[in-house]
Amino acid sequence: MASFSFVHAADLHLGSPLAGLAARDPAMAARFGDATRQAVSALVTRTIELDARFLVIAGDVYDGPWPDNSVGLFFNREMARLGRAGIPVFVLRGNHDAESVVTKSVTLPDNVATFDTRKPQTHVIGDLRVALHGQGFADRQVTENLALSYPPALAGHLNIGVLHTSLTGRPPHADYAPCSLNDLLSKGYDYWALGHVHAHEIVHPDPPVVFPGNIQGRSIRETGAKGAVLVNVEDGAIATVERLIVDEARFARVEVDATGADDLAALLRAAETAIGEVLQAGEGRPLALRVRLSGRSSLRGWALANRATLTDEIGNLCGHLAAEAWLEKLQLDLHAEAEAAPLVAGDAALDLGALIEEAASDGELRAEAQRQLALLAGKLPGGLVDPAAPFGEDLDALLAEARLLLAERIAEGGRA
Repeated sequence: MASFSFVHAADLHLGSPLAGLAARDPAMAARFGDATRQAVSALVTRTIELDARFLVIAGDVYDGPWPDNSVGLFFNREMARLGRAGIPVFVLRGNHDAESVVTKSVTLPDNVATFDTRKPQTHVIGDLRVALHGQGFADRQVTENLALSYPPALAGHLNIGVLHTSLTGRPPHADYAPCSLNDLLSKGYDYWALGHVHAHEIVHPDPPVVFPGNIQGRSIRETGAKGAVLVNVEDGAIATVERLIVDEARFARVEVDATGADDLAALLRAAETAIGEVLQAGEGRPLALRVRLSGRSSLRGWALANRATLTDEIGNLCGHLAAEAWLEKLQLDLHAEAEAAPLVAGDAALDLGALIEEAASDGELRAEAQRQLALLAGKLPGGLVDPAAPFGEDLDALLAEARLLLAERIAEGGRA
């Protein structure tokens, strides 16, 4: 029986607009947009260097409809590189590049085979005695269990199932082509090449059922190393499954403990240490950093009142520490060192703290505040905010922040 290796990738998402990044920093968005294509090129280069016999892509080659043919032409050019190296490619459509979604096309290179979207289809590689079974998405929302219709294993062959699926659910990914692990194992295949979930996961070790994850992070929800998997076959059986990291830029979270920092200089020193550690782990890749300041600090009120200034300072620090490090977002989770003082104005006849607390308990005012927040969030570019908490906090936390902000403004007035 043959011994060889193949590469399993998924979720390339070519053409992803990165709207959230573009709203924050166009230069950062452009760099990460380039990284997606660079990751595809790196995937192809590594597949050739490792002498893999074929490449499987389990859905979402494209992020959606092409704005123009350049996206398809780029993919074809990279697949043609594999063709010149004698490496076939097997591509399955997912929810983002379903047949009804991506309707433009350019003729694929001869080494690229696709899976039918109407019924399961089997591709056989004769010299390797490999059978690949799969069905792509005809429409974006596929709610039926496609795996149940996959054919039995082909005797005398290494059988690989290719499927774009959420399995029994992998939030926040939509539940498309749902199925159970037992549904997959019942087919008797030697390997399941899955797509749709952007985190790397070996769902089952033997036979391997694998999500390789996406090859390039696209938001702060997709941190850490990204890539594909290299599957090694010995004597006709799966021997090992190894991660194949090909990402060209990364998102990362930075936790900064601001406890004891009593001025901006001390706060920036703490941030510099934490950011430096994350940059080192990034191995020289461009990084989009979400920095979270936490701990008990006397700077809490000042930080809330001067968020824009602090954001600029942290962003400036990122740029000083590395040529391609950007501040993706600053999160303030600081706590006061002592209980907040009563919030009053003028001769203390006006108790602003009491007014805020009264407003916070008024049902009609809360409902209107929620409505206004939702309207504001709806005007922001897609991908810039989390719909569940568009401004990072719930209403009670925002009201508490407003109280601190007022306190700082009043204190500033008293110091003037």
